[in-house]
Amino acid sequence: MKPVDRGEMPKSDPTADDVVSDRRQKAVSAPALPVRIRGLTRHQGISMFAILVVMWVVLGFMSPYFFTVDNIFEITLQMAVIGIIAAGETFVILSGGIDLSVGSVFACSAVVGGLVLQSTGILPLALAATLACGALLGCVNGLLITRLLVPPFIATLGMMGVARGLALILTGGVPIYGLNETFRFIGQGKLLGIVPVPTVIVAVVFIVGAIIANYSRFGRFVYAIGSNAEAARLSGIKVGRVTLGVYVICGLLAGLASIVEAGRLGIVQPAGGNGYELLAIGAVVVGGASLFGGEGSIIATLIGAIIVTTIRNGLNILGVNAFWQYVVNGMVIVAAVAADQYRRRR
Repeated sequence: MKPVDRGEMPKSDPTADDVVSDRRQKAVSAPALPVRIRGLTRHQGISMFAILVVMWVVLGFMSPYFFTVDNIFEITLQMAVIGIIAAGETFVILSGGIDLSVGSVFACSAVVGGLVLQSTGILPLALAATLACGALLGCVNGLLITRLLVPPFIATLGMMGVARGLALILTGGVPIYGLNETFRFIGQGKLLGIVPVPTVIVAVVFIVGAIIANYSRFGRFVYAIGSNAEAARLSGIKVGRVTLGVYVICGLLAGLASIVEAGRLGIVQPAGGNGYELLAIGAVVVGGASLFGGEGSIIATLIGAIIVTTIRNGLNILGVNAFWQYVVNGMVIVAAVAADQYRRRR
């Protein structure tokens, strides 16, 4: 017989426990990157940013005019009005509500400011009147919802008709002309001869909005109300006051957006803002906010607004019939909501 070396133990076959232990060690030591990637893709804001990048790359290959400095700033300029309105709509949707009146509030605020400017010639007073009108109409929405307990859909649907009617009554349906050069600079001017003033205004609005939403008590209360209003009330949050503040902010930003558009066009249109509520809500939803409330991001809304504007801009550059823009925008909104529902089911 062959002698066995006592310094070397004979190898035995691995048991089932050894195999399981070895697999666990490999699983622990394996990189968690695929899991992290899946986690990121479940965040719709990040997914939509990736889609935006892909859209820009594709459009850049399809048209040599897309990736020019002028066109990029043109996209931000076209996005400015809807982006500002969408910033206010984000707070409303985060709280679990909805505001269908922003387009009409937009028009009524612009008309009030235009009439004040026409009668006094004092621009600061006209701008203040525009913002005050937007905030007042938003306050009425909030009071209808918090005091009379009218559902947000119905309250803001009624305000849509009231504000539009007031805009047409005050002007007789005739646009207001004669905006001075300083007013037009708000919508047409460029800082350093490059950056459009509306782009700067949008940046300020979203920076302030992100700070409020993420780092203030008011922002935390908005998220809490949208997640569970009754639980928020039981925890001591003044749900009525916060909800009222949300609609005031939305109306105020609608008024600010009307200033930007009036300055850009050089006139005040009482019929302006028609359909803007759908574009604003679409931007918020495309950005990943949940229509059930409590979930979303103000920065993601900015991405959604840029996506909606990029689609319109790209179709124009490619020479696609303008009527198809409505079709494509509708499809994008439906796809965004479907993606959100799919993400929730997972």
